[in-house]
Amino acid sequence: MKIAFHGAARTVTGSKHLLTLKNGKKYLLDCGMFQGMGKDTDAMNRQFGFDPTEITALILSHAHIDHCGLIPKFVADGFRGKIYCTPATKELAAVLMEDSAGIQENEVKYENKRRAQDGLPYLKPLYTTDQALTAVDSFVPVDYDKWFTVDENIDVMYTDAGHIIGSAAVHLKIKEDGKITRLTFSGDVGRYRDVILKSPAEFSQADYILLESTYGNSLHDNALTTPDQLLHWIEKACIQKKGKLIIAAFSVGRTQEILFALNQLELERRLPDLPYFVDSPLSVKATEIVKRYPQYFNSTIQKILQSDNDPFGFKGLKFVKSVDESKLLNFRNGPMVIISASGMADAGRVKHHISNNVESSRNTILMTGYCEPHSLGAKLQSGRKEVNIYGVLHEVNAEIGSVRSMSAHGDYDDLCQFLACQNPKQVQRLFLVHGEYNVQVDFKQRLIKKGFDVEIPEMHSEVGL
Repeated sequence: MKIAFHGAARTVTGSKHLLTLKNGKKYLLDCGMFQGMGKDTDAMNRQFGFDPTEITALILSHAHIDHCGLIPKFVADGFRGKIYCTPATKELAAVLMEDSAGIQENEVKYENKRRAQDGLPYLKPLYTTDQALTAVDSFVPVDYDKWFTVDENIDVMYTDAGHIIGSAAVHLKIKEDGKITRLTFSGDVGRYRDVILKSPAEFSQADYILLESTYGNSLHDNALTTPDQLLHWIEKACIQKKGKLIIAAFSVGRTQEILFALNQLELERRLPDLPYFVDSPLSVKATEIVKRYPQYFNSTIQKILQSDNDPFGFKGLKFVKSVDESKLLNFRNGPMVIISASGMADAGRVKHHISNNVESSRNTILMTGYCEPHSLGAKLQSGRKEVNIYGVLHEVNAEIGSVRSMSAHGDYDDLCQFLACQNPKQVQRLFLVHGEYNVQVDFKQRLIKKGFDVEIPEMHSEVGL
């Protein structure tokens, strides 16, 4: 058999790994969108590197857009098989893909107005809202810790990866030439001290492993808790400077963690009396879905739920749904906190809020997670004095901050703990995916010392197993 790496190879986004058996059958692990890759992003998302009509089944690890975001295009381009995932992933992916389609349609509409003025041909979105809704019909939900049969060649089991609600590590038993090969794809690995979710689960011995490596050469800062860090920025931005605090946060996972931390501050009577807005319809829907799966919460949250039936709600919180309500926030004076998506600030309503607030020194833009090097969030964090947003150059006078403790990705200690259940001598090869190349090179040396045979595949490379 062979495996080809058509995304998240020496880069963080665009997860797509294609397994081809000797009999010609092909199975895809994830179908993610590239994000934050600058001017190359659109072109990269329009070419899969394979023919969707030839794929037997898609096995999805979780619902983040860089893992599921191209599924509507995948289906529209001819895939007719089943898409396997956990129940929570199906719910989250449905709203995330629909939201992604809406963002694309709006941005293409805006861009085409400019292109019409310049006499340029119109652009089309990668997929439409209707195509996103149609794709959901192919999803087949499967629970954790139960082997299920994809066909006569492959059995699959999901175990909890602790990254977001419904996230899973994917374990395959591949039958070929009378023998069984065991392959594990980590998806995205969560943290063993996550404030909301259970820790990643142990898994049985694998022959081959595809391991994410986003933070493969760093440790998260656990000295300051997330509530304390958020309180620091709220007091600095809103109390001292009397300005707006714009928090860029992924709708799934990160927004809920922020709300939980702010709820904790209120329970401790430390939360400043201010208006707090979650300005993202997707974040509203995602929070509602997360609440429907309390069985995935860790024991600490289970105890909190006994006395607080909504660990994501607090005084002063308002969820903004309509576009008109969102626009009105630009005209509101006085200090406030606005939590909005996307986390890399490359799309969605947060991009508009940054555009409207980045030039004032009274305001603060706070990043809460990983940003691709070419994304708007990364450009702001790098200290640029000017940024281009929607074709307009803006001076960066607002303070730019970050909260590093909030990553939903495990650091190298977490990733090594994830592998602790494996005998390195029995793992024939470990492939590092979903990471920047310099990070992967560092992490490779750490894993070699632990006895693993490690390879860092290039984009679109194919390897025999």
